[in-house]
Amino acid sequence: MVYAPYNRIEEFHPTMFDRSVRTVIDPHLDRIASFLAHIGVTPNSITWLGFALGVAAAVSIVFGYYYWGLALVLASRLCDGLDGALARVDGSQKGATDLGGFLDIVLDFAFYGMIPFAFMLADPSNNALAGGLLLLVFYVNGASFLTYALMMEKRGLEGHERGSKSLIYTAGLAEATETIFVFILFCLLPGWFSVIAYVFTCVVVVTILTRFVLAYQVFGKV
Repeated sequence: MVYAPYNRIEEFHPTMFDRSVRTVIDPHLDRIASFLAHIGVTPNSITWLGFALGVAAAVSIVFGYYYWGLALVLASRLCDGLDGALARVDGSQKGATDLGGFLDIVLDFAFYGMIPFAFMLADPSNNALAGGLLLLVFYVNGASFLTYALMMEKRGLEGHERGSKSLIYTAGLAEATETIFVFILFCLLPGWFSVIAYVFTCVVVVTILTRFVLAYQVFGKV
C-alpha cells in the first residue's frame, strides 16, 4: 500500500451507516436551513438550542421518563444537523466560523456524555459500571479525534471531505448515526442499558484502534 499524506480511514475500515444516512437527510436539512436563514436564525443559536434539548433529555431520563428522553434526544440531534446545514447556507455571514466550530464540538461532546450519565443516575446499581466504561472510551475516542485533527492542521495536510467542517474529520466505526441509534436503544430498552453499553464500548474501542493505525500511517510516514 502506498501511504499518501492524506490517507483516508475508509481505506482500511468501514464508516457503517453514517455516510448513507447523511446522504438521505442532508437535502431535507438544507431546505429547512434555507428557510431558517431567510428569517434570520443563526447557526450558533441552533447549536445552543440543541444542547438545551439534550440537557432536557438527560433530566427526563434521570427521572425515568424514557420516551420523553427519546423524543428530546431526537430533537437535539435534529438541531445538530441543522446548525451545520445553516452554516453552509451563507458562508460569508452566517457560515462556518471558528466560534461555531468550537461550540459544535464542545457541546456535542457534552451531549454524548450526558445521556449515558443520565442512565447511570437513573439506575446506579445496574448501570454505573457499564455507563462508566462507556464514558471512559468516549473520552479516549474524543481525545484521539481531536488530536488527530490538530496534528493534521499543524502539518497542513488534507482530510477527506465531510462537508463544511471547522476541522479535519476522520471517519470511524462509531460515528454520530451509530451513537444516536444506541441512545435510541437505551431509551426504548432501559433494562438492557448495560448490555447495549458493553457492546457499544467494544465498537468504540475498534474506532480508537483504527485511528491509532491511521495516525501511524499518516504521521509516521510524513
